[in-house]
Amino acid sequence: MELLNQYQEAMRKLLGEEYNDYIDSFTQRRVYGLRLNALKASDCKEHILKELFGEEEAKPVPWAPYGYYYPEQLRLSRHPYYYAGLYYLQEPSAMAPAAFLPVKPNDRVLDLCAAPGGKSTQLAARLNGEGFLLSNDYSHSRALALLKNMELAGVTNAFISAETPEKLSSVYPEYFDSILVDAPCSGEGMFRRDPDMVKSWTEKGPAYYAPLQKRILKEAVKMLRPGGYLLYSTCTFSTEEDEECIAWLLMRYDSLSLASLDVPPGFEQGRCGLERCVRLFPHKIKGEGHFMALLHKAGNADGLESQTKREDAEPSCSGEAELPAAVREFLELTDTDWNRCRFMFRDGRLYALPKESPLRQGIRYLRTGWFLGELAGRPGGRQRFEPGQALAMGLKGGEFKNTVNLSAKDPRTVKYLKGETLDVSGAEIRGESGWCLVLCDGFPLGFAKRDGSRLKNKYCPGWRWQG
Repeated sequence: MELLNQYQEAMRKLLGEEYNDYIDSFTQRRVYGLRLNALKASDCKEHILKELFGEEEAKPVPWAPYGYYYPEQLRLSRHPYYYAGLYYLQEPSAMAPAAFLPVKPNDRVLDLCAAPGGKSTQLAARLNGEGFLLSNDYSHSRALALLKNMELAGVTNAFISAETPEKLSSVYPEYFDSILVDAPCSGEGMFRRDPDMVKSWTEKGPAYYAPLQKRILKEAVKMLRPGGYLLYSTCTFSTEEDEECIAWLLMRYDSLSLASLDVPPGFEQGRCGLERCVRLFPHKIKGEGHFMALLHKAGNADGLESQTKREDAEPSCSGEAELPAAVREFLELTDTDWNRCRFMFRDGRLYALPKESPLRQGIRYLRTGWFLGELAGRPGGRQRFEPGQALAMGLKGGEFKNTVNLSAKDPRTVKYLKGETLDVSGAEIRGESGWCLVLCDGFPLGFAKRDGSRLKNKYCPGWRWQG
């Protein structure tokens, strides 16, 4: 109780006359948000919204392109479009950090504390398949959840790692154009959304998290290229974890300065004399509590350009090889420009990597680029290629020669997602029997093998629709 009293006093000091408005916000229902996946939905946004919302108007989240509020009763995690990776369910305030970090196609981007993947999928969409994204989380189990969400979103140019910031900074010095540090925090901004956060806060409060945040930030700065941007964010109100961390960083590094953010109405300036920091309060916006600060590193990266390009062009890991006939035959079914990739085998698993692929020895990569599938059978004997779920999700609907297209309202769509064998008589079928890409309204769900009207299901077992 004493700790909670301290928290209330800190909030009174922080908010002044607005404190009662903040307390009143706890009596209001939390809001729900979804963010359309621009990698898949940019050309058909209105169609997707109409399918999800019907005749009800979709209300946009002001600070997040492709972000929308939705009523809880829609249960959008139980819609086939969710399994097609067309959107990510995300708390609206959590959409802000990746929206405000400067990112453009061909950039090198790091999401240092990335799990479960909402912000990484958002950054990947902004890269639009060009450039390089490293999404990292120190927790291996959390990084596995991150991996699934990245594959579901159809991200093909990302590496997933589970490393400490210190390890990454030792192998990626001054490498990234933009870095997002959505740091572990005490979670005060989530008290309304998740009352269990209060219990967690009493066990590990600001005094525990602030030193951890400073350690992470110190390593992030080492990986930021001159001229690059680092966005630091938390979902807490504590000045100890927010402005005081930024002040500490600015005191430590002369090369860093706070950049201004063009924010919408309702966002507030930072405290402690750092007005360029940004605060989101639940009594001021439709969303939970958040904090952001955008830092710019002085200089430019021209002197590093030749060195880093040379390093990326040289393979840092073994495994590059000519493609076996079974793989070539399968890839001939796709309409994808594989010349923009280089292929790498690892333990019989095939990956397509960006040509400049910054693989580093000693890093625990859970994924390197686009996982295409596995080669089965003995070398020199008869071999076959089994395509992976990630390959299906990274393709566009028209990029595979053989397809079976089902509508979202067709009961067979959910049956496919449950892993059942199907009779696809009357469905929209294109191409020949054999391997086919199963679509929902033109959006890929996964692979199957077709023999006439019979569809043998190859949907990933770990992704199947439950219930």
